[in-house]
Amino acid sequence: MPEQGSPVDWHTLEGYHALEQLGGSEQGLTGAEAARRLQQCGPNALPPAPPEPAWRRFARQFQNTLIYVLIASGVISLLMGHRVDAGVIFGVVLINALVGFVQEGKASAALQTILGMTRTRSLVWRDGQLRTVDSSELVPGDVVSLQAGDKVPADLRLLQLKDLACDESMLTGESVAVRKHLEADAADVPLAEQRGMAFMGTLVTAGVARGLVCRTAAQTEIGRISELTRQVSLTATPLQVQLTRFARQLSILTVVIALLTLLIGNLLRGLALDDMVQAAIGIAVATIPEGLPAIVTIALAIGVQRMARQQALVRRLPSVEVLGSVDVICSDKTGTLTANAMTARQCVTALQLHRIGGDGYSPQGVIEPAADGALLAAARVALLCNDASVSQEDGQWRLHGDPTEGALLVLARKALANASELLERWPRVEELPFESERRYMATLHRSDTDGVALLAVKGAPDRLIGCCDSQFGSNGPEPLELSRWQAELQRLGADGMRVMALAERRLPVDSHADHALVEQGLCLLALVGISDPPRPEAIASIARCHQAGIRVKMITGDNPVTAAAIGAELGLNVQRVMTGAELDQLDRNGLDEAAVSVDIFARTSPTNKLQLVEALQRQGRVVAMTGDGVNDAPALRQANIGIAMGGKGTDAAREAGDMVLTDDNFATIAHAVAEGRTVYDNVVKSILYTLPTSLAEATVIILAILLGWTLPITPAQILWINMVTTVTLALALAFEPPEPGVMARPPRPAGQSLIGAALAGRAALVSVWAALLVFWQFSDYLSHGASVELARAVAVNTLVMIEAVYLINCRFLDASVLSPAIVRRAGPMLGAIVGVVLLQLLYSYLPWSQQLFGLESLSAADWLRLTAVALSIFVVVELEKALRRWQAARHSARQ
Repeated sequence: MPEQGSPVDWHTLEGYHALEQLGGSEQGLTGAEAARRLQQCGPNALPPAPPEPAWRRFARQFQNTLIYVLIASGVISLLMGHRVDAGVIFGVVLINALVGFVQEGKASAALQTILGMTRTRSLVWRDGQLRTVDSSELVPGDVVSLQAGDKVPADLRLLQLKDLACDESMLTGESVAVRKHLEADAADVPLAEQRGMAFMGTLVTAGVARGLVCRTAAQTEIGRISELTRQVSLTATPLQVQLTRFARQLSILTVVIALLTLLIGNLLRGLALDDMVQAAIGIAVATIPEGLPAIVTIALAIGVQRMARQQALVRRLPSVEVLGSVDVICSDKTGTLTANAMTARQCVTALQLHRIGGDGYSPQGVIEPAADGALLAAARVALLCNDASVSQEDGQWRLHGDPTEGALLVLARKALANASELLERWPRVEELPFESERRYMATLHRSDTDGVALLAVKGAPDRLIGCCDSQFGSNGPEPLELSRWQAELQRLGADGMRVMALAERRLPVDSHADHALVEQGLCLLALVGISDPPRPEAIASIARCHQAGIRVKMITGDNPVTAAAIGAELGLNVQRVMTGAELDQLDRNGLDEAAVSVDIFARTSPTNKLQLVEALQRQGRVVAMTGDGVNDAPALRQANIGIAMGGKGTDAAREAGDMVLTDDNFATIAHAVAEGRTVYDNVVKSILYTLPTSLAEATVIILAILLGWTLPITPAQILWINMVTTVTLALALAFEPPEPGVMARPPRPAGQSLIGAALAGRAALVSVWAALLVFWQFSDYLSHGASVELARAVAVNTLVMIEAVYLINCRFLDASVLSPAIVRRAGPMLGAIVGVVLLQLLYSYLPWSQQLFGLESLSAADWLRLTAVALSIFVVVELEKALRRWQAARHSARQ
């Protein structure tokens, strides 16, 4: 027996050669030999991905540059003896970590699945007898029996079969069940066309077979894909990259400002070194937005909750905003863009072409034009010559049997109002089952009322047309127009459809089914074009993505003709379709060019899908990958965000994805894109809100040192301001709804800074204006004889009120807030402003607070004055926005 994993191309060997290679026989192994091989090869089960320990998931919450800066600030505060300050900072860090830990834990628990594809029972020949064993006990050399409805338990080289067909869509993307044969295939035949093999995890839809186990567990095709998936490392999201860059820049700025202040105060102003170190710590505490990591986490968590309500389950918090920057969506076809349900879509009779409405296995759908005599006759044959059935389960129509037969059955039920009556009127008395050599199925029905027998036949058109000498015309049978039927057959094939022919023959009532009666004298009724139709919502969703500047690419294992036909219906660019074999011939530059310029890729392998995602990422594209099959898993993991289908998707796809669509609806992705952009906008708004106030605090301290004045705001007061505004005002921005036109703008560039030059200018303007107002208030009160405690109380409350007013400006990044839209979902904002005012009243008047922070009570006149001063920031920011809009309009007009 060859070693497991040895490079044997089993599909190239005849069955008896494969038996020789594995030292087996068609009667199977002995029990003792099977036990020995099981000990040698191990169980036939894929190793599950090891779960991430809880401690590691918790520790990962601290792997953020902003968190590092906060921890360093807390340590320095602790070393300086400021235990309260240090305690608050460490508390913020811990709360932030707990929020992320709990949220990711919930998502992981919701997605705990088992690899059910390997936990099955199998019929296997042991000691010359057919036995039922657990599939995990199968070994190379075992001989397994298969029948319709079985899940293939290992990779098999087929030894015997009768009309075997397997649904391999989860492995190859092929939407049509694959008919199998016993002949050896050529060495270069792709996986989707290896007809002498049956692969682990695929489903037997028709026929029976006996197969030789040649690969088990990790050596199977599914096992190889799983290993490829594990080798792909997770990529950082654009927001993670930008937050890391922002934190690094902010850290450098903080250190530089603190050191410069220390040196200037000590060397130039002659102030005490201890005082200057304390002032430098105050600048660091002021500049670092302690609550920002918590705000970002909460904004992401809110996005997770909103997406969950729209049937999108997010596994990792940072993935929420990735869709906001996605500019390419690579999608599998079968089951993602299409319904993964074969549907009769066109029916050609001798009279006319009928288009069949509806999709999937629901019997609802309009036939246009309405059914005529020829179509009704064809529908009767489709109903009678059929072994499939459909039933409604949990509100969904489900197929039991072969997908092609299911499509014909649903066509019959759409056309025939009396289907049940026809089945009773024409009972089946004999049948000629489908055989791959003859390529048709025939059933004989006798009607006592009509006194005749009806031979109903369905099969491959090129085979069945040759058995017909007439066609069903307006007045019954008429001479066959061979050239017309052949032209229609070519047209349907060019549209990417699988075509079935339906025919009948009237016989004496005492006739018996016989191949000789089928192969001549038939009356051709119709050609039926069958395909897996696009989801209607997917078409609208792709159009919405195009409007948002997102390019959609189809990467499928299906054949090029079918892929092009479906792509055209979906609104994709079909001028050029590339196959996996063509991609394999390209060098790196050629692959990069094809990945960008081509929108449809067919007959692709899992490696091809992974290579295309990598090629797009090399060119700076932010890529989302959708899929439901095992063959999609490596690309799902490599993409910036992998989107798996939760209903019909495989366990491997769900485990590899960052997000799972519980409704298997591609349209949900468009909603998720809007939500991702909203989350990103809200994070930017939070930064744009917290950064100027932090810089204003630092600027106040720097001005006081340069002028040799008493600090208008102490480090403890700064920490109070930062925390109270974080838990009230900044938090409100995480709840902001999408801005108007969120899906009408292009994706943001991958390398774009969180705060661009224009917004940085606004942040600088607000910080300087706020610092000057606070410093003026403090100095003016002192100059009029107020105590330092009263002046600081005014300064602190002035800054907090400025932040409350500035919050209103931050609801829209560019648009004016002086519009009716400002009242839309304004509850969180109003609640935050009321909350911060109440907190400031407690802060200002509680005796223990006055003692702790060094304050005096304010009068009503003080509150009126500082509120009036704070309102000036609203006017300044709205004027700045108006100027920017005017400049943008002028620039647009010049272009």
